[in-house]
Amino acid sequence: MTLSKKSISGKSKETSHPHVLRFWRNGKEITLENIAPSRTLLQILREDLNSKGTKEGCAEGDCGACTVVVAQEQNNELVYTAVNSCIRMAHSVSGHAVWSVEDIISNDGTLHPAQSSMVKAHASQCGFCTPGFVMSLYAMYENYTKKNIAITPRIAQSALTGNLCRCTGYRPIIDAAVSMNQIEHSQSSQQNSKTILKALKDLKVSINEDWKKIKKGNPKAAASYALPQTLQELLHLKSEYPNAQLIAGSTDAGLQVTKQFKQFDHIIDLTQVSEIRAVEEYPHHIAIGAGVKLTHAFEELLKDRPQLKNYLMRFAGLPIRNSATLGGNIANGSPIGDSMPLLISLGASVVLSSVQNKKVKNREVLLENFYTGYRQSILTQREVITWIKVPKPHSNEILRAYKISKRFDDDISAVSLCINLSISNGKIAFASLGVGGVAATPAKAYETEKFLLDQPFNMNTLIKAKKILSKEFKPLSDMRASAGYRKQLLENLVQRFAVETLDTAQVQDKSSSGNDVFWMDLSSTDSNDLRFVKLKPDLSKSSSQDLK
Repeated sequence: MTLSKKSISGKSKETSHPHVLRFWRNGKEITLENIAPSRTLLQILREDLNSKGTKEGCAEGDCGACTVVVAQEQNNELVYTAVNSCIRMAHSVSGHAVWSVEDIISNDGTLHPAQSSMVKAHASQCGFCTPGFVMSLYAMYENYTKKNIAITPRIAQSALTGNLCRCTGYRPIIDAAVSMNQIEHSQSSQQNSKTILKALKDLKVSINEDWKKIKKGNPKAAASYALPQTLQELLHLKSEYPNAQLIAGSTDAGLQVTKQFKQFDHIIDLTQVSEIRAVEEYPHHIAIGAGVKLTHAFEELLKDRPQLKNYLMRFAGLPIRNSATLGGNIANGSPIGDSMPLLISLGASVVLSSVQNKKVKNREVLLENFYTGYRQSILTQREVITWIKVPKPHSNEILRAYKISKRFDDDISAVSLCINLSISNGKIAFASLGVGGVAATPAKAYETEKFLLDQPFNMNTLIKAKKILSKEFKPLSDMRASAGYRKQLLENLVQRFAVETLDTAQVQDKSSSGNDVFWMDLSSTDSNDLRFVKLKPDLSKSSSQDLK
């Protein structure tokens, strides 16, 4: 199939908005006029383009029934990502390529491997969630199979964390994902990447022209959904419209639309600002742009600290990580946001930028000093978070990050704890602890850190530290956990840290008669795959009381 240069044009039911939405879909440019700023991509697909295969389930990015795939240019390559269309603002895919479940079947009716594998594995029952799973599989196929990278069950499970199924069960769905390794698909050469890349470049030119015309003809209307192209333009817009809602992945703002039915007077979309979509490396730190997607930001953090993989991969589901940005997560300020306790433990700082007297002003503040109360911060109305600076690992760093939630994947934390120590000559030379879920804001455990400094790195020190930590915070009871449970979790997580990091850690099996000791197998680099080997205890060296 040769991609057509024809475009599909149409007018939305809305008639009072000057904005034009342009994206590439199924070999054609889609041009829609008068699209209201607060409409979602799901609404556009179902209502304007009559693509009913994409479903709405939770309308908050949790269930994955609305999953579609978007692609954009990055370093002259197409990057495919599965995203939640239910909370994705429609205009945020301006200049992207978009695929829904209707778009991946061949013209002759041949199913895509993402579809045929689901059929062969009997991986669908009621079928409501199936289109979302198919699109997550489609993204996997593009990112792995077509690049000759084998899809393993672990890869499949990770990629499907944002898709929930209530009746089929996940085994046949994971089997379907793995089976794509053996399926060749002729359409893989049909939608030629070079052709799509050229189309996206042409779209960008048209979008820039649209934006210039709107700004010139009706500046006030243009501000209802502003799409700045540079950091300078972004800061000037924020100065002129200080109450405007900033969006990048809209994983939080989208909820305000779908759950609270909010209509924003002014939206400033950060997705086209290249300066804050970059990651820069320096001798002593990395600087992550506030507009960098969590998927990319986490990849950068893992380069220096691979032990964080399990913690970072448990942040929501993959479609959320593909849309959400690190700056957006920090600005949101949720006390149970998973990235902030980790960044606090790493000593991260944020750069806040604004325009004052026509000049760009920057100020830098440590992340633990950024928050002033529940979802409140020192960020002024005319400021924007532009960079997150993360120090590189220090000498003899021992770092662990823990998250406790009701579900292992795709769930909000009840408590998170990140412990970062440096050991010198058997003593703790540096201590930094970030905590989530136990205060009105993500917090730093100052009292516990103060106690740990210059103490010997042993079990007795950590036993005392866990008691200090549990008393340092006064958490609330809510639907996720009681205050008492949260305090106990803090103690237990410090104890787990001790077991994982001390050379001769022993764990008494409480279910036994008291004669069996379980020694941690520290050869595993996976902190969520703990392996214990039962050994005959040497009670002359250690007592079960050591862990109490």
